[in-house]
Amino acid sequence: MGHLPKLIEDLALILIAGAITTLLFRWIKQPLILGYILAGFLVGPHFKYLPSVSDITNVETWAEIGVIFLLFSLGLEFSFKKLMRVGGAASITAFVEIIFITSLGFLVGNLMGWSMMDSLFLGGMLAAASTTIIFRAFDELGVKTKQFARVVFGVLVVEDIVVILLMVLLSTIAVSNQFQGAEMIMTVVKLVFFLILWFITGIFLLPTFLKMARKLIDEEALLILSIGLCLGMVVVATQVGFSAELGAFIMGSIIAETTSAEKVEHIFKPVKDLFGAVFFISVGMMINPTEIMENGLAVIIVSLLIIFGKSFGVTMGALLSGQPLKQSLQVGMSMTMIGEFSFIVAALGLSLGVISDFLFPVAVGASAITTFTAPYMMKSSEQVYNFLVKILPPRLLKNLNRYSAGTRDIQAESNWKTVLRAYSRIAFINAFVLLALGWLSYRFLVPFLYTAFTDSNAASVIGVVVVLGMASPFLWALMAKKPEVLAYKELWLINKYNHGPLVMLEVLRILMGITLIVVGVDILFSAKIAMLVAVPIIIVILFLFSKRIQKFYHRIELRFLSNFNERELAVRSQKDLVQVLYSKSRDIQSDLSPWSASIIDMEVNPEADYIGKTLQELAWREKYGINVGYIKRGDRLIHTPGRNNKLLPYDHAGIIATDEQMLQFQPVFDTTEPIEESTIDIEDIMLQKIVVNEHTRLKGLTIRNSGIRELTSGLVIGIERSTGRILNPDSNTVFEWNDIVWIVGERKKIQQLGKIKLQGSQNQA
Repeated sequence: MGHLPKLIEDLALILIAGAITTLLFRWIKQPLILGYILAGFLVGPHFKYLPSVSDITNVETWAEIGVIFLLFSLGLEFSFKKLMRVGGAASITAFVEIIFITSLGFLVGNLMGWSMMDSLFLGGMLAAASTTIIFRAFDELGVKTKQFARVVFGVLVVEDIVVILLMVLLSTIAVSNQFQGAEMIMTVVKLVFFLILWFITGIFLLPTFLKMARKLIDEEALLILSIGLCLGMVVVATQVGFSAELGAFIMGSIIAETTSAEKVEHIFKPVKDLFGAVFFISVGMMINPTEIMENGLAVIIVSLLIIFGKSFGVTMGALLSGQPLKQSLQVGMSMTMIGEFSFIVAALGLSLGVISDFLFPVAVGASAITTFTAPYMMKSSEQVYNFLVKILPPRLLKNLNRYSAGTRDIQAESNWKTVLRAYSRIAFINAFVLLALGWLSYRFLVPFLYTAFTDSNAASVIGVVVVLGMASPFLWALMAKKPEVLAYKELWLINKYNHGPLVMLEVLRILMGITLIVVGVDILFSAKIAMLVAVPIIIVILFLFSKRIQKFYHRIELRFLSNFNERELAVRSQKDLVQVLYSKSRDIQSDLSPWSASIIDMEVNPEADYIGKTLQELAWREKYGINVGYIKRGDRLIHTPGRNNKLLPYDHAGIIATDEQMLQFQPVFDTTEPIEESTIDIEDIMLQKIVVNEHTRLKGLTIRNSGIRELTSGLVIGIERSTGRILNPDSNTVFEWNDIVWIVGERKKIQQLGKIKLQGSQNQA
């Protein structure tokens, strides 16, 4: 326990410094991450005017835990369904931008004479913009409801997952020192395999467990369980050969699909904030001002690369995805900064010992510069667009507009595409499960059987029987499950010429199943035995017990789908119509795109000056060109409200408008009634008592006629008299001599009540 005092001393120092800089940066409205980095520099070894951390090794250990918890928290916010909903435009934009900027970063690093690993990590550091900074800037600029902001949010989601994968690839390359294409492909295949395996297993098991233990799990147990699952997946990921960060992110994304996601995110936030602060403070401790000055040119070059390179890459990606030129520029010029992920990538390189020390201060310096310039880049996007419209050839602008319009006019897929997609889904999912079962059996079951049984043939037979027994539902699905889509029936019934291709698809997947059986049995016996014995037996078993196997498979499928859709089902059961409307808004967004319109869900301020007025009286459509698509009031939804409908406090209104219309309408919607400022100090409001006597002159008056409410700005809450006490007396109660009247109101006015009544009686006389 001798190390404990130093550890506590160091933690006290860095947390106090972090708290002070947090207050400072909140005051000057700057990102807290930069404040933490400044705190780390102040208590680090390179700043001599304040106490310094004495045991940096311990702090680095806490910082590593901080990275793990940051990635776990990011996974909680991520959700695979969110990635699926991102849409083609954001996905294409993100992939084009990431490929462009990472390649450009690697090239610029080489041109500056950096090593191969320094250049690779520079490209990885540039891949992701700062989500925190973009959200804050959008909020301050009031553009969160604009169309381009939705594309930016989608790009950020894709960037997060791609950067996680980049970190895995970079760490693998750094450890193995392999740059060959075959090694890279195998790494990617291995990564994808384990990602899918962890995801399927986690979704199948975790929500079911949480549901069964719901009555036993309180907030404390849920927090402990979440951290335990996070660290457990970290151990699994590192054992397989991947980074701890990937394991934390995967577990967070699995929990994000459960109904406990919001609760876990809420109770885990203080843990994340604490360890995240320690991590970013440890980043600041590595900053050496001398190194930044020595590499000042590199900082400037990297900053320019971020500002102009990312802007160009994102804009090109948005244009290729079919976004108009103006919106593409807005998206591109909104993502010209780097942030927390850049520090995590750089810290990974330092911990692996594969990058130079100067790269970290270069990243910090570039982050500080681009954080400062980012809001100005966002604001200037419209001016840049107007400038480009003037200098670009009209023919080029016309072609860009035609391309943008053409991408929106892509019609629904044909029946063949729908059927092929359904077949591909069945084949991929079940083939993957079969391969995973085979790998797990070969890795764990077979060695156990060979150890447990002295006869190797008996062990092999038992292994084949057990594995094929577990695999039988998925073999049946791969070889016999029909696509549950209407397009399949239409193709079969409408045109007899479709029969041949459909039969070929059935034959192909049967052959795929037979191939997997042969490969699996061949590992333990031989291909000959597999073909002559195993395949016929398996096919006969699948045929004889097809109904039972099918029923069991449907139970597995139903369990997985119910777990996967658990959050959405919970939302629907709670009638959370706002969430449903958000989904519907995303679904019809493409239909509104030709008009550059969108649906914005806005909450009515309880102090708005238009409350209680009909839509006809407001005449918003005539004045501002917008439409109210729906009004959500509690659990009630008013779809396409009529002219006599009114907006009430806390209603949610779906506003259909373009960005330009929203710019004019937003101030109108946010307008509130002016409230008179009160000069009453809250300390002056208190419970006071007065006596009915010759001074107060209240005898014979009722509470209503006494004027107490008007004179004291208070309420009579009780009367004490000889016959007893009256709580909350009726307003027609008559005061009697020596009554003690209890009043809640302004102290000074209650004390002056006797004088006021006396003056009033004298004036009447």
